[in-house]
Amino acid sequence: MFRISKLADYAVVVLADMARTSDTLMSAAVIAENTRMAEPTVAKVLKMLSRQGIVLSVRGAGGGYRLARPADQIAVIDIVEAIEGPIALTACVDGAEPDCALGACCSVRGRWDSVNQAMRSALEEVMLADMIAPPRVSEPKGAGYGGH
Repeated sequence: MFRISKLADYAVVVLADMARTSDTLMSAAVIAENTRMAEPTVAKVLKMLSRQGIVLSVRGAGGGYRLARPADQIAVIDIVEAIEGPIALTACVDGAEPDCALGACCSVRGRWDSVNQAMRSALEEVMLADMIAPPRVSEPKGAGYGGH
């Protein structure tokens, strides 16, 4: 099963909380309280996001963090990659394994690229704003036409 890390998941939660008050500086303590996450974890996530330019950090007594750009301009892939690095399903896709022991005879060499690109494209299309929008309620089956 493919999963993003807990830290990347936490980053989305932290940013979603921040996006609800996008122009307000928020401290790690306030975000921790709002999200019910441990403050050291929130601080770690914010530091990583700050390094990647997703949040801006303001030092001082009235300081805190805020989004570097609007929530509709922050893609989920940006968040995940800020925490985990480049997304790739296998090491050979991201080039981490240039000398794979099976490279010369691998029957799927290069085939993961299209799968990896499809996953990247999906994550590029989902924005932070989509993550904070209320979920769409779909009609129950049979609703609207009187069927059973």
